[in-house]
Amino acid sequence: MKKFIAVAGNIGAGKSTLTALLSTRLGWEAFYEAVDDNPYLSDFYRDMQQWSFHSQVFFLSRRLRHHRALLDWPGTVIQDRTVYEDAEIFAENLYRQGHMAERDYRTYRELYEAMSLFLPPPDLVVYLQASVPTLQRHIQLRGRSYEQQVPTEYVTQLNQLYDEWIDRFSLCPVLAVPADDLDFVRYESHLELIANRVLDKLTGKETVALS
Repeated sequence: MKKFIAVAGNIGAGKSTLTALLSTRLGWEAFYEAVDDNPYLSDFYRDMQQWSFHSQVFFLSRRLRHHRALLDWPGTVIQDRTVYEDAEIFAENLYRQGHMAERDYRTYRELYEAMSLFLPPPDLVVYLQASVPTLQRHIQLRGRSYEQQVPTEYVTQLNQLYDEWIDRFSLCPVLAVPADDLDFVRYESHLELIANRVLDKLTGKETVALS
């Protein structure tokens, strides 16, 4: 039976990597976050207030296109980043921090909430939970030049919003993966553990929490 799995987490949590590894291991089709092709992203990191609305609308439109593709795909799919994170984490944070104007934020929320009425929820959200030092280490290792300018305070605030969001998220089951403790890139056993827990969640089997 077709399933829809989404991988959520902060910048540098390892979403794209885990998406690729689970896709290969379990034979699922992967859909990746639009990053390098966002024409506003470099400008956004230089001047968040000027470019936040443009960047967030681009991400939202791309995520909605992915949802359409996910609906049409005949087999199980795994998505790097959810549409919920764009609005509930990133746009919300930009607004709270004063980087997105009230008018722009309200316009963005209206678009998001209207489109959300037509979006089916995933069957499972895999949430990569990581501390700020782990996130910063991952960001440095992958070496995207525009990300090296991201302030620690920004990453910290996003982490807080992620924890708040996942606590109230109830549209589908959630599997929290402690990314500080599980290195699924270096250790095959860690990836195997995550893959097994994902399959257990999808079949409704109760298992011990990941650790």
